[in-house]
Amino acid sequence: QLQLVESGGGLVQPGGSLSLSCAASGFTLYNYAIGWFRQAPGKEREPVSCINSNHNKGYYAYSVKGRFTISRDTAKNTMTLQMNSLNAEDAGTYYCQAGVGPCDTDGRLWNQKYYGQETQVTVSS
Repeated sequence: QLQLVESGGGLVQPGGSLSLSCAASGFTLYNYAIGWFRQAPGKEREPVSCINSNHNKGYYAYSVKGRFTISRDTAKNTMTLQMNSLNAEDAGTYYCQAGVGPCDTDGRLWNQKYYGQETQVTVSS
């Protein structure tokens, strides 16, 4: 079965860190562009970060640049979004995705093909 399974997320205090992961099954992540997007209640979907296929350079939304890091582990066939210095604006539902790409410099992934099931990030004291 071709799927992305998300893990991580949860509740964190402002200024804290969280790590989100996505495990791919049935396909090889390295051959795909990968990315994350999020959606806060009442807001539009927002791209967060993206890496092109067969590359490791990440692209980020301006709002998360310098705080978030996207990566993939080819041996484990997983992708990770490390989120540091979280604030209330980072709260929302996060989704991992894989696709043909390409990535835009704002972290948007074009031509998505697979999606994770979503995970919640809550930032609150």
